[in-house]
Amino acid sequence: MAELLTPELVTPPEALPDWDRWWGSLRQQQGGSPKPPQPVVQTRSEKLGAVKADVVIAGGTLGILLGAALAKRGWRVILIERGILRGREQEWNISGQELQVLLELELLTPAELEQVKVTHYSAGRIGFGDGPQWWVEEVLNVGVDPVGLLECLKNHFLEWGGQLLEQQAFVGATVHPDGIQVQTTAATVGAQLLLDAMGHRSPVVAQARGGQPPDSVCLVVGSCAQGLPHLDYGDVFYSFSPTQPSYHPFWEAFPARDGRTTYLFTYCDLDPGRPSLATLWQDYLHHLPTYQGVDLAEITWVRKLCGVFPAYRRSPLQMPWDRLLAVGDSSGSQSPLSFGGFGAMLRHLHRLQQGIHEALSQQELDQTALALLQPYQPNLAVTWLFQKAMIPPLKVKHWDPNSINRLLSTVFGAMFAAGPQVIKPFLQDVVQFGGLAQALWGVMSRDPWLVAQLLGQIGPLELTQWVGHFSALGLYSLLDRLASVQSQEEGEKSADYFRQRRHQAWQYGAGRDRHP
Repeated sequence: MAELLTPELVTPPEALPDWDRWWGSLRQQQGGSPKPPQPVVQTRSEKLGAVKADVVIAGGTLGILLGAALAKRGWRVILIERGILRGREQEWNISGQELQVLLELELLTPAELEQVKVTHYSAGRIGFGDGPQWWVEEVLNVGVDPVGLLECLKNHFLEWGGQLLEQQAFVGATVHPDGIQVQTTAATVGAQLLLDAMGHRSPVVAQARGGQPPDSVCLVVGSCAQGLPHLDYGDVFYSFSPTQPSYHPFWEAFPARDGRTTYLFTYCDLDPGRPSLATLWQDYLHHLPTYQGVDLAEITWVRKLCGVFPAYRRSPLQMPWDRLLAVGDSSGSQSPLSFGGFGAMLRHLHRLQQGIHEALSQQELDQTALALLQPYQPNLAVTWLFQKAMIPPLKVKHWDPNSINRLLSTVFGAMFAAGPQVIKPFLQDVVQFGGLAQALWGVMSRDPWLVAQLLGQIGPLELTQWVGHFSALGLYSLLDRLASVQSQEEGEKSADYFRQRRHQAWQYGAGRDRHP
């Protein structure tokens, strides 16, 4: 009987207690001094001597993408994975065009790519509160099977000479003048370069950031379930209720191979008053019947999901050591609006594999040279303003719980009015100067009073910093155009490592790497 099944009786995701403990520890650090992390990287002045590998990659889930690309180019690559390298059951949603890099780099055959694309929907919905709804095509519209994808990449990686060390956790690394020695729970391996692909909770990242807590997080709970309505569209960014006492709820929904996937997510600072994952899970269960038009008793749970995705203003992360580079979620190379590292890795895959190849070939492996592979990206930095606007203030009297939905309806209305060349890049985590300027002008024209309220909420310091990033976005766009013209006049690309990295920094930092 449906009335007997309450949210309290639905078992939460298995990983929720662990994530909630970590999230609780982050909130406890708010306003305090960072706790020094356990050091896992050290330096020594003596030479290491001969090494068995050119590249060691710690972390296989996203690291296999770079590992396969580098092995295909002939480099000796060793991939370390603390468990068995296998994708999760839950599909990764991504825009179909972003998968083309796997064909361009010949990491998959066309037949293999089609095989791992297991779901597809026609259009995605965007809407906030009682405002209008919009539809967008070719954005997060393909569901990729991670199990099949990683299996294909793993097989090719081994065919191309890569070495896989499974069930071996990373323990530490020692940087020498001529190499880096990597220690696992079962082996010690010497290489020219170490790539940290261990993700947000990497011990190397913790040491590099000095134990600094993130500036914000995205909390996510959800499930893949059967019994939900069979709809041929997805929800890309959707909100149907006002702001809750300590957070604003957003939703995503996608057709899945074995049901329908739904997520409840929210952006939070580290204030102790923000919700726990357990609270978010209960709210997810309370609102899911309204959202999907189905009783809890009619739902069969296939998988339950949760996560805490941190975001740092100091991103992408540049390592303070030679011969060590952060990639994927470790580097924080996606915007604070995105909690999907797969898309960011694919976006930067061509640039990173080429840059690492040139760094190895030209022995540009010191801290300064490798920092150019994770440069400042103003197109990501400007999105902090958007995230801050979606975090409701705590302990503020007369806060309008509908203001975030109203603001987002105005912003997205302006972007959709400007055309697909504005809205699509933004939804794919690629902000461009011209599109952002059009959208901002549209918002000010539609509701200047709303803009004035928002500026008052943000404050002068935050606004000043944003203006700096916005100006840099315009400058990077100009520099990229000038560098592209110069390259065309020269007739071929320069082989100079530093010049190439500067041009790519301008190109990607301006969001001009994306083509329709």
